[in-house]
Formats: sequence, C-alpha cells, structure tokens
Amino acid sequence: MNFTEALQIALRSLRSNRLRSALTTLGIVIGVSAVIVLVGLGDGMKTGFNKSFGALGTTIIVAKSQGAVPGGGAARDLKDGDISALSNPNQAPDIASVTPVAQGTGLINYNQAQFRADVTGSTADYLTVNNRDIVTGANFTTQQEKSNARVVLLGPNAVTNLFGGDNESAVGKTVRIGRSNFKVLGVLKSDGSNDNIAYMPLDTARSFLLGGGDNITQMVVKAASADQVGAAVEEINKVMDQRHLIKDPGKRDFNVTALGNLLDQANQFLTFLTLFTVAVAGISLIVGAIGVANIMLVSVTERTREIGIRKAIGARRSAIMKQFLIESTMLAGLGGLMGIIIGVGVTVAAAIILPQAVPNFSPPEVSPWAIIIAFGVSLLIGVVAGGYPARRASRLQPIEALRYQ
Repeated sequence: MNFTEALQIALRSLRSNRLRSALTTLGIVIGVSAVIVLVGLGDGMKTGFNKSFGALGTTIIVAKSQGAVPGGGAARDLKDGDISALSNPNQAPDIASVTPVAQGTGLINYNQAQFRADVTGSTADYLTVNNRDIVTGANFTTQQEKSNARVVLLGPNAVTNLFGGDNESAVGKTVRIGRSNFKVLGVLKSDGSNDNIAYMPLDTARSFLLGGGDNITQMVVKAASADQVGAAVEEINKVMDQRHLIKDPGKRDFNVTALGNLLDQANQFLTFLTLFTVAVAGISLIVGAIGVANIMLVSVTERTREIGIRKAIGARRSAIMKQFLIESTMLAGLGGLMGIIIGVGVTVAAAIILPQAVPNFSPPEVSPWAIIIAFGVSLLIGVVAGGYPARRASRLQPIEALRYQ
C-alpha cells in the first residue's frame, strides 16, 4: 500500500467519525491557539516596553550614596562642579550630555485644594533625557531658566488633586508652592512611577524652595551611544573618584546606575513570564496528546477484524503501522491548523480592540515562530501519540484478529 492509499483510508476513517475526531482535536486546538495568543501578548508587551523606555538605554544615573560611606564618614554632596567635570570632553569623551537634578518636596496650594508634590529642579532638557512627554502646554524656555522664572510643570497627580484632572484648566493658572507663586506652563504625561512631580528650572527650585547653594541630588548622564555606555560608566567613576578623593572603589560616596542594564533585566523577566504562561498553555497540548492516543487505541480495537483481513491477504506490518500513523498525524495536524486560525484571529482582533479599550495597552503581535513551533508540536503529538497504537495494530496476528468479536 502506497502513501496515497494510506492517506485516503485515514481520511475515510476520520470522516466516518466526525464528532469523535472533532472532540479528540479539541485539546490540541485550544493548546495551539493559546500558545499563539500568549506569545503574541508577550511580544506585544516587550515591544511596547522597549518603545517606551528604549530611549533610556544610554542613560546613566549618578546619585549620592545614602547614609555613611563604608569605612568612611558621611557621603559628599554632588555639586555643579561635578557637572562641569563630566561635561568636559577631554575627561569624558564618551559622555554626550549631563543634566543636573535637584529634588525636594513642596506643598502646592490652589484655592482651597492642597497637594504635596515632589519638586524637581533641572534644565530644559530634563524631559528629553528622561523620556517624559507633555500632555498640554509647553516646557520652560532657556531664557526662563536663566532668569529664575517662577514657572512649573505639574504631574498628573497634582492636576487631579488641584484641578479635578482638567489639564487644560491647569495651564496658565497660578499656584502657590511654599511661600512663592508659580505659573503653570504645562501638564506632564503619566509615566507610572513619578506622577507627583512638580518640575521647574534648577535655579528657581534652589532659590525659592530648596535652600540655594550648588548642591544637586543626582545627575542624568547620556552616553554617546549604547555601545559606549560601559566606557562612559568608567569615565564617570574615574572623574568622580578624583573629585571626591576616592582611593578605594569600595568606599565610593556615589552610585552609578546604567538604566540599560535594568532594561535588559526587565526584558529577561518579560521573556521568562511569556515562557511560563506558554508552558501552562502547553498543558492542554499534553491533554490533547492523551486524547489522540486514547482515540487511536479505541480505533485499533474497533478495526481489529479489518486489520486481520488485511494481514490475511498479504498486508505488511509496515503498511498497517503507516496507516494508523498517518491517521493520528492528520488528526493532530488538523487540530493544529484550526488552532492556528483561531489563535491568529484572536491575536489580530485583540490588537485592534484592546488598545481602544485600555489606554496605553501594547497591542499583541502575531509571532511567526510561535505558529511554526506550535504546528510542529501538534504534528509531533500525532506521531508520538499514534506510535504505540500503530505498533500495536501492526503486531496483531491475523488469526487472532479475525476471531475478535
């Protein structure tokens, strides 16, 4: 018996038991579609995460150590002089820019409403280097920065508490922070972690809220490129060690954090989470494999006399085994194809619907590799699950098979 004949027999057998075949493939359909959908959600989350925070891959944060320095006294403050030193291309050629940040807290008053905000004083490029956007209004200008203009941009939490969440209404209003009045220039878009911010020019924050002086809380350093982050970190440590008189790297009074490393860790976590959920979905594929094996064993039992007749007229063991293997593989393969259609359909529909229903939701993406692997696994299930029943059928003795009732 050639392959075409075996295929025709397998198709005839599947058609004669449509309902049983459909129920048998249900586990594989669910498993394959679940794998495709979950991988699509995971890939969409990673793409959205990298799109939102990928620009921070060249960002390095330099901050003062908290508490006493190991083996030493109190940590030295970061100063404007540190900014100048790191901005010198002769000392740090791999650094593209250095942005100072001074931070504190301040009570904001508007009419009868109050809100305690995290006051952040910095330069006009703070939003760019930190990947923050303005929902409405505009950033302060370089001229306002130099003139210590009392202007401020508010985070979404401040707008919610002071203006009832009305962004347009907040712009242009005058609020009182501490003992001084400030004009609201704009409202910042939420970043999910620093929404209590009240952002203003560095010297304005120092003069009216943070007590003057040339101290800064941290420096936001941008490396010239992602490939130069490591070199930039080394240059920061070298320059800062010289300025802070650090001889033992283990006793540094400052911390250097490359955000690119944190982004890599976050991506690894998302990958692990996706693999874990896919593994859970794969349980239904195991259930489907058991279903295929079970139904093939039932099929062998039902067709024992047929097998006996075929062997009595000269059918070889390989032909019997081939017939049942083709049947089980087709059963699993059809389930895999149906699962692909459903999985791709659900993923595409979710990519259209979810971003509209859930703001800032990263749309899932159809993964070709997930489709290929899921379909390959479904075919493998057919071969493995049908292997034992096919072998059992091929080993039946003709006389015993013909006597079977």
